[in-house]
Amino acid sequence: MQRSPSETQWYFVVLVTAAIAISYFDRQTLPVAIKAIQRTIPISNRQFSYPTSAFLLAYAVMYIGGGRLLDRLGTRLGFTLIMVWWSVACALQGLATGFTLLLVALLLLGMGEGGAFPAAVRVVAEWIEPEKRSTAMGIVNAGTAVGSVLAAPTVTRIVLTLGWRWVFFFAGGVGLVWVIWWGISYRNKGPAVSSNTLDARVLGEQLTFAELIGMNSVRAVVFAKFMSDSAWYFLLLWLPKYLYDVRGFDVKHVGAYGWIPYAASGVGSFVGGWYSSRLLRNGRSLDAARKIALGLSAAFMPVVMLVPLVPVQAAILLFSVAFFCQQSWSGLIMTVPADIFPLSAVGTVSGLVGFGGAIGGVIFGLVAGGLLDHGFGYGTLFVLVGTFHLIGYTTILLFAGKIQPLRADNLREIESQ
Repeated sequence: MQRSPSETQWYFVVLVTAAIAISYFDRQTLPVAIKAIQRTIPISNRQFSYPTSAFLLAYAVMYIGGGRLLDRLGTRLGFTLIMVWWSVACALQGLATGFTLLLVALLLLGMGEGGAFPAAVRVVAEWIEPEKRSTAMGIVNAGTAVGSVLAAPTVTRIVLTLGWRWVFFFAGGVGLVWVIWWGISYRNKGPAVSSNTLDARVLGEQLTFAELIGMNSVRAVVFAKFMSDSAWYFLLLWLPKYLYDVRGFDVKHVGAYGWIPYAASGVGSFVGGWYSSRLLRNGRSLDAARKIALGLSAAFMPVVMLVPLVPVQAAILLFSVAFFCQQSWSGLIMTVPADIFPLSAVGTVSGLVGFGGAIGGVIFGLVAGGLLDHGFGYGTLFVLVGTFHLIGYTTILLFAGKIQPLRADNLREIESQ
């Protein structure tokens, strides 16, 4: 059955959302299965931070490399190569007999998954008109919640019935099935819906890393993502362990309740994008529509500071509020490269933004593991992460300038400088 152009563009958004869901399922397999793995492979708090940090470090580097690769090879071929790589790497974790192989497998997984969001941003930039992009990115970003929500009960069921190794074989197999779906369905589209001129797109392709990093707007958004993802990756990767270590949960409890904050994050992804699009439709400028929605998302993140002070039911609620706001923020901030830059530079810029976020996750993950092993409690960490989004948002307000599409004359000025 032939789809209309409108149906086609949203079908591709759903297709990419499924890929993002798979990526977040894959990265949640280790945190959810960690208790079962520790019965075979002893892992301390500090050691637990090493594979997650290896994942994020490779993820950070390949965010840039993957973004550049996609700008050169195109979305269809580039995403195919990326997904095959990370699916095989995910399955490799199931073969681990010691800590070293687990570490290497996480490193390879991060290398593959680093290209996922630059690819998603390119799909949105190719197929979705500007006034609907934040909604589309909200849907795509909601895939993070779908994967995370499915991870807790699915991983728990597989661990209890087949053993922890089959968790990784299952996850890798699902990724390879998606590759077949993608190869059959997706086709590249020229940026006909972009508000930039052909001249701007050609100049955008010529911009170097140095020229892009030299732009205040890029540096501000990269730093904001660095701060916010320092909080996000701590919450994402350490939540199951916090429930195990502090709240006395076992694998069954995590499977029963650990999915709730991730479900809230999916709602937040959609609501943040929808709200920003609504502001645009109601006459707000692109700059105001993005910054108002980002500000509201950042404003409620400090609630996570209260987690150690409340009963476990209220703690789950506070985590849910924080996850909701974080993913509302995340979908919006990853829309900004498509708002500003021509398609020929979108993958590279979104890769730089994602690199900043992943590096933040690496650094704070190591800090968290070290602090916990030196006698500090989770309460100290929650106080820190509760401030990070506010710092990032302040940076955007002060240094990012106006969020609006760059034109050919803007790009010529950047090159001349």
